[in-house]
Amino acid sequence: MSANILGIGTDIIECLRIAQMIERHGDLFIRRVFTEIEIEYCSTKKAATQHYAGRWAAKEAVLKALGTGWVRGIGWRDVEVRHRPGGGPVVVLHGGARDVGERAGITQVHLSISHCRSHAVAYAIAEGLAASDGE
Repeated sequence: MSANILGIGTDIIECLRIAQMIERHGDLFIRRVFTEIEIEYCSTKKAATQHYAGRWAAKEAVLKALGTGWVRGIGWRDVEVRHRPGGGPVVVLHGGARDVGERAGITQVHLSISHCRSHAVAYAIAEGLAASDGE
C-alpha cells in the first residue's frame, strides 16, 4: 500500500465579505460556521476577521479536496481547523465530512492558509492509502 493524493482543493475569499456577515448576523453566524476551538483561536487575534476568513476558505478548500463540495449531510462545523503547537494548521473532520473522507479512503488532509487585509486563501490536499497495481 502506498500513500496517494486523492484530491486537491483551493479557495479564496474577500475578508470584507466575512466582516459583513459577522456585522450583519453576529454570534449567530460565527456559531453556525465555526467550532468552539476555531472561535477561541480567532477571537484572540488582533485581526480576527482575517483569521475567520482563512478558516472559511479552508473549509471550502477541504470539501473540494474531499470531492464533495457542500452536499446534504455536511455542515460548516464538520470541517475544523486546529493548530499544531508550532502553529501549522491541522484539519479535523467530523460528522458528514468524516464519513465522506472515510468512504473515499482519505487518511489525512494537508492544509495551508494565508491571509492579508483584503483576502484569505487556503489550499488542501487529501491523502489516502491505495492498493498497488499488484494487489
